[in-house]
Amino acid sequence: MGSLPTESLSVEEHQQQQVEMDDTSRTERARWLLNSPDPPSIWHELAGSIREAFFPRNKLSSSSRVKQTWRRSAFSFLRGLFPILNWGRNYTASKFKSDLMAGLTLASLSIPQSIGYANLAKLDPQYGLYTSVIPPLIYALMGSSREIAIGPVAVVSMLLSALMQNVQDPAADPVAYRKLVFTVTFFAGVFQSVFGLFRLGFLVDFLSHAAIVGFMAGAAIVIGLQQLKGLLGISHFTNKTDVVSVLGSVFSSLHHSYWYPLNFVLGCSFLIFLLIARFIGRRNKKLFWLPAIAPLLSVILSTLIVYLTKADKHGVKIVKHIKGGLNPSSAHQLQLTGPHLGQTAKIGLISAVVALTEAIAVGRSFASVKGYHLDGNNEMVAMGFMNIAGSLTSCYVATGSFSRTAVNFSAGCQTVVSNIVMAITVLLSLELFTSLLYYTPIAILASIILSALPGLIDMNEAINIYKVDKLDFLACIGAFLGVLFASVEIGLLAAVTISFAKILLNAVRPGIELQGRLPRTDTYGDVSQFPMAIKTPGILTIRINSALFCFANANFIRERIMRWVTEEQDELEETTKRTIQAVIIDMSNLMNIDTSGILVLEELHKKLASNGIELVMASPRWQVIHKLKSAKLLDRIGKGCVYLSVAEAMEACLASKFAALSSC
Repeated sequence: MGSLPTESLSVEEHQQQQVEMDDTSRTERARWLLNSPDPPSIWHELAGSIREAFFPRNKLSSSSRVKQTWRRSAFSFLRGLFPILNWGRNYTASKFKSDLMAGLTLASLSIPQSIGYANLAKLDPQYGLYTSVIPPLIYALMGSSREIAIGPVAVVSMLLSALMQNVQDPAADPVAYRKLVFTVTFFAGVFQSVFGLFRLGFLVDFLSHAAIVGFMAGAAIVIGLQQLKGLLGISHFTNKTDVVSVLGSVFSSLHHSYWYPLNFVLGCSFLIFLLIARFIGRRNKKLFWLPAIAPLLSVILSTLIVYLTKADKHGVKIVKHIKGGLNPSSAHQLQLTGPHLGQTAKIGLISAVVALTEAIAVGRSFASVKGYHLDGNNEMVAMGFMNIAGSLTSCYVATGSFSRTAVNFSAGCQTVVSNIVMAITVLLSLELFTSLLYYTPIAILASIILSALPGLIDMNEAINIYKVDKLDFLACIGAFLGVLFASVEIGLLAAVTISFAKILLNAVRPGIELQGRLPRTDTYGDVSQFPMAIKTPGILTIRINSALFCFANANFIRERIMRWVTEEQDELEETTKRTIQAVIIDMSNLMNIDTSGILVLEELHKKLASNGIELVMASPRWQVIHKLKSAKLLDRIGKGCVYLSVAEAMEACLASKFAALSSC
């Protein structure tokens, strides 16, 4: 019996040793945070982004990363800039056969669409064909999407005509207008290249998916209404793009008989044919070629009808002369000085963002089907260089077309060689067949554009956006109504403003949640989301659900934390007559902090300390702990208040609490 006190003492000593070992382990793990190296500077990250664009890591061996020869470095640069060097070595005859058929099918759709989109952009028809030659060839060398079809598209064409006619009237001086369009294309290419080289793709994301859905739908309706000019053969038409002005112009022309019914009959007849071909192609995938070749058949048949019946003598408006031949140089036409420089740069930026958004969305959607990844930044570089080259060779802004990409995909393309085949086919058409298009009716071009518009309106996606996120739907509706009833600029501005306001709202009023431990785990979760979570009396655990702790939200976070501390304190005093011993702030979601956030943390520490409450920080990220060390905050409040996880912070607080109770 005399041995029992000794045994009891040894057990207590063992428990004491275990506690000390746990404390030592926690302290050691906390040092991992405190002694972590400084993160790379912003300039180092920027240089790394540029290096990554041209020297991709996944294409270099580990030994070559350590010590590269000049030759290997140069070849790596070329492979990063020209992806064709990677897959070109494994290109086979069977792939070429598939690409040849896809490219020819693509050209049959591209030729009539390019002529129609040039007309939509207020340019002569040949400029649409030029845009289907040089940009696809450049993209084939530099782009990484296998399916995307490059050329002029309806939305960008309408965007250019809507914005450019405020700078220069195309009817008054078409030559000056054309020069400014080439200049806008040059700026669009420069902006796209800069976005890609400096990894600034996030700027494009300010035009959110919801905003794009609304913008595309509004643009489709505006484009469709503008085609009434060609479909009805109207002579006097408004230059404005809003639906009220366009409909007013149409009704005025109909009332004063400024239109020709034969244009309407011819256009509607072929529009019905195009829509039926589209319907059959969607119902039967084996007949994918029918909607692809239908526009070219429409052009050929309608041209023959007009030529044989002399319909142009009876009011049917025709294309007339299309200049053939190779793309002429337009380098001398760029207006890089003068009074319109700022306006063309602004329009270039808007065009660059819209074109990139459409192209990357199209490219990624088909890449996901084929099961490969598409690097958005590399795509931006490719798009930028192709538009810069295009601006020097009489092209306007080109991008990826959804309708033509779908045709390219359905036709079985294997690589971007289908774009090369298409470009060569269009080039041959420019050399040999442009004179045959003299009698092509304008109404047919309008019907071709109208037949392509339903693909731009995605009602199902708009409904889905409404169900998922009401603020996103507000951005969608804002873009739609802005384009429809005001202008393209207003629509884009409304979309970006609403999207940015959503970001700002989330930044200014971030989610802050009270946490409890989930039963039978070391995981802590929101007590509102997990009602079964167990809160520890006397210890308040709070998580900041924001990437930034900055000037915009610092005061909100401080007030919310102090309010919860006060409420918890009052509740404890009423029920257990105890007080709060510690407040644990979970920083696992916090990616960065600025000086305002650091000042608020220091104020919180002082206020809590004055009430006998300890402030503890758990899971601070690399940038956050670096900023706290740089600001000497940890020196002032104590390095012992930082822990690797919430669970370890809780264990330390409980150990401190029990030690205090034992000493009493």
